Amino acid sequence: MRDATAAGGAGAALAGTGTLVRFALRRDRVRLPVWILALLLGTLSTANSYQQLYGTPEDRANAVETMGSPAGLAMSGPRHYLDAYTSGAMLGHQMLGFTAVLVGLMSVLTVTRHTRAEEETGRAELLRSAVVGRHAHLAAALSVAVLANLVLALLLALGLAGLGVEGIDAGGSLLYGAGHAAAGLVFAAVAAITVQLTAHARGATGMALAVIGAAYVLRAAGDSGESGALSWLSPIGWVQRTYVYVDDDWWPLLPCAALAVVCAATGFVLSTRRDVGAGLRPEKLGSPVASGALGTPLGFALRLHRGVLVGFGAGLFLMGAMYGSILGQAEDMLKDIDQLQEALDRIGGTGMAEAFASMVMVVIAVVAAVYVVMAALRTRAEETAGRAEPLLATGLSRERWAGSHLAVALGGGTFVLLMAGLGFGIAGAASTGDGVMVPELTGAALAHAPALWVTVGVAAVLFGWFPRASAAAWIVPVYAFVVGYLGQILQFPGWMNNLSPFGHVPRLPAADMSWTPLLVLTLVAAGLVWLGLAGFRRRDLETK
Repeated sequence: MRDATAAGGAGAALAGTGTLVRFALRRDRVRLPVWILALLLGTLSTANSYQQLYGTPEDRANAVETMGSPAGLAMSGPRHYLDAYTSGAMLGHQMLGFTAVLVGLMSVLTVTRHTRAEEETGRAELLRSAVVGRHAHLAAALSVAVLANLVLALLLALGLAGLGVEGIDAGGSLLYGAGHAAAGLVFAAVAAITVQLTAHARGATGMALAVIGAAYVLRAAGDSGESGALSWLSPIGWVQRTYVYVDDDWWPLLPCAALAVVCAATGFVLSTRRDVGAGLRPEKLGSPVASGALGTPLGFALRLHRGVLVGFGAGLFLMGAMYGSILGQAEDMLKDIDQLQEALDRIGGTGMAEAFASMVMVVIAVVAAVYVVMAALRTRAEETAGRAEPLLATGLSRERWAGSHLAVALGGGTFVLLMAGLGFGIAGAASTGDGVMVPELTGAALAHAPALWVTVGVAAVLFGWFPRASAAAWIVPVYAFVVGYLGQILQFPGWMNNLSPFGHVPRLPAADMSWTPLLVLTLVAAGLVWLGLAGFRRRDLETK
């Protein structure tokens, strides 16, 4: 498909960019502020907690000893931060790599949402039939990502500098914010390439997220080794080597800027080598005859979810293995951190390893909840993209169509928990020398399945009765993390934890098993799913 603006040069290719930027900001007027505020408030609360957790030189010396192990460095950052372990150094060491991943996720989703998703739904072709240049959508998406990252960087710099925490100064705070922006821009530019490769938004997002995961793994492997060479292959490693609040080196951000420019330019070049709505990667020819499973609603839904399900299963297995690898060192790592020790004591159990495993299970369950929300909301994505209407025009009922996607979310959530529990258990058994950890931690992970099913039920109700508010289902995993994990450390009131379905799951392996809350959660999940399907049956379908 040749653009009408192709003969007008670069100016014509970017025609309409400003209008698309304003339109994108209008569409993301809730989404981006929520991302930015969540990252900002999480960082500020963490910085304050470091001052409380490590208030004395003895506490900081114990933290240095704990984080100096290879496992501790893999979970945090390079060893040089430990040379002057102030509250600021702790923030850069323990948080910068983690939040860089989240900023990268925000940037990737922003770019794919305003480029490939627009093409997939047909809106980009409609707009480009008017006075909109070929490169306008990509330029607008990257502009919005740049703006979001710069706003986040400025707010982080101002917020951290205003805390008055010892070791966190204005210059370091400005670099801390700039490091987040640099990482975000790199991964936004990576997404500018992946959206050219495939014709599907989910595929483009998955490839970009795989790059983020690879960057984190390279950083972790490099920091835990002697030379740290692998960390220099990762943009996250570059950002952490600013040694913010220690040396305050700005020059490692230059490779980030260079890579972002190169990737963005590559994305623009590649966009000229494909048609609108198509990808550079050729579509595989399918079998001329569909399998029997693919001819059923459940089999078809499973095929659509297969890539994300496998990705989350593998990712959670690795995540569980990373936590399991430090399980044997849990007592030495945490024994001198008073607030964490108090939180673990409240969990109970016969040993530090069991209590620590129970706390980690909350994080694993929240990540699994991210998957089930994505899977449950696939019904809304299919509806708004116009793909549900032709299917429902056949003899397929609404209940069977939506129910098949919800069934994959329910079963897939249980599967990713199983994978996380196995990874946690196998690595934990190797770390502690106790083979019983494998069935114990696998069972502890699976105990969170009913809470995941309730999460699916909430998404089903929103989709069935309030489809425009379906995105509110993300509140469940976010709230579960805040009150279930951070709330244990910051001692939130108990009633706040009771508002989350995950707050009613027995804290295995530290606590004793209790079947009653799991049965109640299962019944609540079943009721919510039924209610959601009933609402979908009664409302109008959004058509194209």
